[in-house]
Amino acid sequence: MTWRKLLAYVGYALYNIGPRWLPSSAHPLFHWTKAVRYVPARMIIRKCGRNVNVERGADFRHDLEIGDGSGLGENCRIGYDTSIGRDVRMGPEVVVITQNHKYTRETYEGYVKKPVVIGDNVWIGHRVMILPGVTVGRNAIVGAGAVCTKDVPPYAVVGGVPARVLKYRGDPDHSPQPSTEESHLGEVRAEAKAD
Repeated sequence: MTWRKLLAYVGYALYNIGPRWLPSSAHPLFHWTKAVRYVPARMIIRKCGRNVNVERGADFRHDLEIGDGSGLGENCRIGYDTSIGRDVRMGPEVVVITQNHKYTRETYEGYVKKPVVIGDNVWIGHRVMILPGVTVGRNAIVGAGAVCTKDVPPYAVVGGVPARVLKYRGDPDHSPQPSTEESHLGEVRAEAKAD
């Protein structure tokens, strides 16, 4: 056993004894809980940036990499081999899955692991699910409840099940073209406002 794994085990023990269950740091009376959770989290996380916020109930692994100013939302679950960039905002109950059952027609044969990469300055909404092997590009926004089954391009705003690109941040010229039905709905809405 390496000293790094030993440190992670000690960090897990300290984190789960109390800091994991302290109230959210969003409440004005409990800002101090951010610092209390950060100490054991830094012991656990392989590469942990500065000013990282680990919220109440967050579940993560020792091989996590997280950049400066990022946060793990309340009751989130982050799988193995996840890399999170700088300044990532994560809502509550986000699930990042990095492994799935390996199966054939009649049997299950262990697991298939695929890492997840989340770029810098990404916003991830409440109860988002990110599946194995997905890369979320920098400056993307993932809407609440979305299920990301494929890579999310940089600057994209995605939502839905499965997640699809709704538009791009700050650049209306690169937004996806609406379908004829969506165009028609837009015309109907414009006419209704005019009346």
